Amino acid sequence: MSFMTPAKRVNKLGSAKSGVHHFVAQRVSAIALAISLPLFVIALAFSGAPDPDASRAFFGSAWGAILTLITMTATLYHMRLGLQVVVEDYIHGAGPKLTLLIGNTLVAYGLWLAGAYALIRLAVTG
Repeated sequence: MSFMTPAKRVNKLGSAKSGVHHFVAQRVSAIALAISLPLFVIALAFSGAPDPDASRAFFGSAWGAILTLITMTATLYHMRLGLQVVVEDYIHGAGPKLTLLIGNTLVAYGLWLAGAYALIRLAVTG
């Protein structure tokens, strides 16, 4: 005995089977942020951050650059997933929804590339 309606049975409309991956990815990125963000803030605070030379030295160091890159990656990925859910839930037109989803992804990747470029420049120029 099937609990699907006759229309669902004919159209084979069932679970999209993509929600679990998105749910798990959102939780994993939240855990990564819960670990990396406090470490980043504490490391930056102990580096003497208000001083521009100390900040430049922190971001130019291997430890500071790696910690910044991990935190930035987790933040932007978590942001992209969260905004994707908002767009999918509250934007109903297919055109605007697709435009916003593409824009969301491009902005997240663009911000990541800008941050990675800035870290590389700081590491090279010292």
